[in-house]
Amino acid sequence: MFKKVSPIFIAILLAISMFSCVPTRQFQELQNKQATCMEELEMMKDKNLELTESNNELSGKYGVLEDKYNNMLADTVTLSRRLQSARERLNRLEKSNQDLLNQLSGMQAGNAKETKALLEQIRKAQNNLRLREDEVLALEKEMDARKRRLDALQVELGKRDQRMRELETALNRKDAAVKALKQKVMRALTGFEGNGLSITTKNGKVYVSMDEKLLFKSGSYQVDQRGVQALGQLSKVLAQNKDINVMIEGHTDNVPYNGSGALKDNWDLSVKRATSIVRIIVHNKSVAASRLTVAGRGEFIPVESNSTSVGRSKNRRTEIILTPKLDELFRLLDSN
Repeated sequence: MFKKVSPIFIAILLAISMFSCVPTRQFQELQNKQATCMEELEMMKDKNLELTESNNELSGKYGVLEDKYNNMLADTVTLSRRLQSARERLNRLEKSNQDLLNQLSGMQAGNAKETKALLEQIRKAQNNLRLREDEVLALEKEMDARKRRLDALQVELGKRDQRMRELETALNRKDAAVKALKQKVMRALTGFEGNGLSITTKNGKVYVSMDEKLLFKSGSYQVDQRGVQALGQLSKVLAQNKDINVMIEGHTDNVPYNGSGALKDNWDLSVKRATSIVRIIVHNKSVAASRLTVAGRGEFIPVESNSTSVGRSKNRRTEIILTPKLDELFRLLDSN
């Protein structure tokens, strides 16, 4: 992976380290900064996971609520039919009762026994009529209660539907922003893509991956001139799009670092490379340093197998991850 370092280069590094006033303390600061970056990265991953889980949960709740609404609507139709049938039976009983009363009026001079039997029929009919009236009244009350519940369910369903539309709109805006950002980056880096640089989108983010050959000499963390040019073009895009957060990750292969100086291993090298890149980007004064995060990944997240030279070459890379701010989505989730 690395070329043998010349004695002159070692002498220069020793001279720099003798006159430098930033040995252990700066290295500790870099380690602290790396730890902070890793925490922020984990928080962003948790937020992204929370967003996905909340959207899935809301979709599930919406389906359950819609089923409940449809079931209640079907029950209400059945109840309405029962009420109509009860009213028809009540009308028939009222007519029958009136017929009996008419018969009684016409039998005043008739047989007392027949009159008594007729009165008993009337009493039973009146009792039955009261029962039917009570049944109709109970059904009407139940209908009113169901209507109130149905109205409340419709209101809740409407709120859930509105909530779903808002989330879908916010997600569509985020996807559109990621797509537009990718196009801007591709236009800015025309001529570099395919020559050690690739641009992809994944999980709502734009990944700008730069091979080692575009940025650094083997074992070095000094950015080459062509890499400086590419980073300068990228910084212009970041300056024009201030709602984009930036994560810069350095990656190496698994060949042990055998250089000298302050760097101890591949992890140190990946951190220094990421830091070198961020310093070039913030040369553009329109890019706020607070938007940028640096992380050294060392050899621990390869994209290819380290068993071949081609795979190791692809693993020696720097990834610049561009993430649109998700303030609107987080606001919607917090209001849930």
